[in-house]
Amino acid sequence: MEVLQRTANRGSISTGAYEVDNSSLYEADDSSYIRFTNISTYASSARKKKFSMSMWFKLSEVGTQQMLWSTAANGYLVVQASGVIKWQQTYSGVQKTLNTNRVFRDTGAWYHVLIVVDTAQSTEADRTKLYVNNEQITDFSSATYPSQNDEAQNVYEQHNYIGTWGGGSHTSTGLCGYVSEFYFLSEIAASPTDFGEYDEDSGIWIPKLYTAETISSPSSYLNFSNASNLAEATSGQDWASGNVNNVKQATDTCTNNFCTLNPLVNFKYTTNGITDGGTVFGDDTGGGVGGAFGTMAVTAGKWYWEVKLTDTISHYIGVSAVDDGDNVLASSDPHQINSTFNFNINAARIEYINSGSVTAGSLDAFTDFHSAGDIIGIALNMDDNQISIYGNGTLQSGVANTSLFDAANKMVVPFHGTINDECQYNFGGYSVWTPSSAATDANGYGTFEYAPPSGYYALCTKNLAEYGG
Repeated sequence: MEVLQRTANRGSISTGAYEVDNSSLYEADDSSYIRFTNISTYASSARKKKFSMSMWFKLSEVGTQQMLWSTAANGYLVVQASGVIKWQQTYSGVQKTLNTNRVFRDTGAWYHVLIVVDTAQSTEADRTKLYVNNEQITDFSSATYPSQNDEAQNVYEQHNYIGTWGGGSHTSTGLCGYVSEFYFLSEIAASPTDFGEYDEDSGIWIPKLYTAETISSPSSYLNFSNASNLAEATSGQDWASGNVNNVKQATDTCTNNFCTLNPLVNFKYTTNGITDGGTVFGDDTGGGVGGAFGTMAVTAGKWYWEVKLTDTISHYIGVSAVDDGDNVLASSDPHQINSTFNFNINAARIEYINSGSVTAGSLDAFTDFHSAGDIIGIALNMDDNQISIYGNGTLQSGVANTSLFDAANKMVVPFHGTINDECQYNFGGYSVWTPSSAATDANGYGTFEYAPPSGYYALCTKNLAEYGG
């Protein structure tokens, strides 16, 4: 299982001047994509020989291919189902590919990827370069390169896409995840240091504004700041209004990474998955409780998140410790694993693991607020090892500041268990429903239905750096 790690690129914890405010969110089941049209106007021999593409991305699903960018039917950058990155581009009717040995499947991490094509180079391996987080990838399971001065096909002749493959089904070849800071640079062989730098405090690779060249048509820079037209270019060529299909705007970005639900955790019962940027979780197995963990773990600080109930038969909401090693067992229901605390919404009582045994509190200890559309708030106080629950903005006083029992003084993640139900999570970076109040925490982070309690903060890397211990 993967949770927040210092070795992964999980968003800036820098106090530097450059901040990325928005990202674009894609869901393959919704055929989400942004399309660059009328690009054939700019086709030329020089442009087909040299170009660069840079983006930051964060996956929300694994196990199926995730299409990041494509040049119509003849070129694409994809994270394969196995987690390896593949770049393929056609030259003179022949496909040339790079396949990494290394896997990139951390759904809690933002990755920076850069493709550089310059077929005029005399050295074969210099004609196509792939970088991830400033590191040039040279260890490939297979690698073929274009001939010198070859011209890439369909980079300009048809369409370019973010989030899908232009040559097939947008659902089966789509992206489930986030993209921010997208650059397509024509006739420019860029360097990763044009787009990023290492944070002095954390050593994490973080973005910076590209200033190496003037960005003009057909080059484009998209920062996804205009929610009504996510294809609008910040500079350079617009990707054409109206060519945005089911793409959403989010504030989960490569400079402030928010917690989401983690599809890499596998419990006893298979569920119907985590979708919508790692914010929607459901179970339809009927066999037992399906579970989900958050991607960020904490040992200190005070944290707030929300859950909207869309189906309401059975929900267990709380936290689970991830430093015990044996807390995810194939033989156990997820709400009964070691060092887990949850609020049983249907029974309106607390339940926790105490010395290896399940202990249940009194029935109806808090209000029965599990109707469809109800929003539950969780306030986790790791400084005092306590947890509270809110129902539609109202603190449930009967269980306020409840002890975490066996989960106390450990590293815990948000936890949800359910049988045949669905729920929508809001950690502050994105939610499928639009919060009516758009409340933030005291640092101005997150967008919530209800204001977080005083002293409680959204689970994001900016706040973790300040309060997470």
